Amino acid sequence: MGTTQLETVPEPKYWHLRTVLSEALDSEFSVGEILPNERDLAARFGVARATLRQALEQLELEGRLQRRRGVGTTVAPPRMGVAVGTEQHTWPGAADDAWQPVDCTTAVPPAAVADALETGRDEPVHILRRSRVTHGQPVAAELLYVPRSSVPDLSAIDAPSGAARARAVLRELHRLALEGQDRAVELGSARADDAKELDRLPGAPVLVVTTRFFAEARTAALSVATYRADTCRLTFADSGGVEIHHSPERQAS
Repeated sequence: MGTTQLETVPEPKYWHLRTVLSEALDSEFSVGEILPNERDLAARFGVARATLRQALEQLELEGRLQRRRGVGTTVAPPRMGVAVGTEQHTWPGAADDAWQPVDCTTAVPPAAVADALETGRDEPVHILRRSRVTHGQPVAAELLYVPRSSVPDLSAIDAPSGAARARAVLRELHRLALEGQDRAVELGSARADDAKELDRLPGAPVLVVTTRFFAEARTAALSVATYRADTCRLTFADSGGVEIHHSPERQAS
C-alpha cells in the first residue's frame, strides 16, 4: 500500500516536546514539585515559549501537571477514581451521595437547560449548587436544575435559603418515582466560578457530566457536574465497567 498523506505529516514540535517533558517528569521531578519558569524551560529545551505552553497545556490535560494560583506549575499526583454513577438509578441526595449541598436559588436557567427540562425559557427553576470533595481536595462542582413542577409541595415546607433549602428541594424530589436517567460526558474549560470553587485557573481542562433524571415521562431534574480533568478518573457503574482516561498512554476499559 502507498503512503497516505496523513503519514507524511511531521510530528508537531509541541507534541515532541510534550514527550520529552513527560520523560523528564518521570526521571527528574517528584509529585508536588514546582517546575522552573517558562523562560528557563524554553531555554533548556531550545523552543519558543509558545511551543512550550502548548506542551504544558497538553500535559495538564493529561493530568501530569497542575497550575495553581500563586504557586505555579507543579507535578500532579496520580489521578483518583471518582464514581459518578451506579448500576441502580438513584435521585441526587440519596444516602450514599458523595455531594454536599452548598446553596439553592430560584432563577431562569440557561436556554439549553430550559429546553432540556421542557420548561418555558422565562420560567424560573430551583438551582442547587453542590460540591464534591475527595481526600480533602475539591474535585467537582455541580449545578442541579429542578423545575417547580417537580417539587410542587416545596412552598409548604419551612425551607430557608442556602444549604437548608437545597436539602428541602432534594427531599421533595425523592417523592417522585425515578423512571430512569442518562448521562453525557464531554471535555470542557473551567468557567471563572467553577475554577474558583475547584481551586483551578479559568480555562483549565474539566470534564462536564450532564445527567437527566426522568419521572412521570419527563425530565424531572438536570445535573451539570464539572470535574477537575487533571485529578479525576471517572468511573461508571459499581463494576467499574467504564473508565475514562484522558491520557494517550491509557485506554478506556
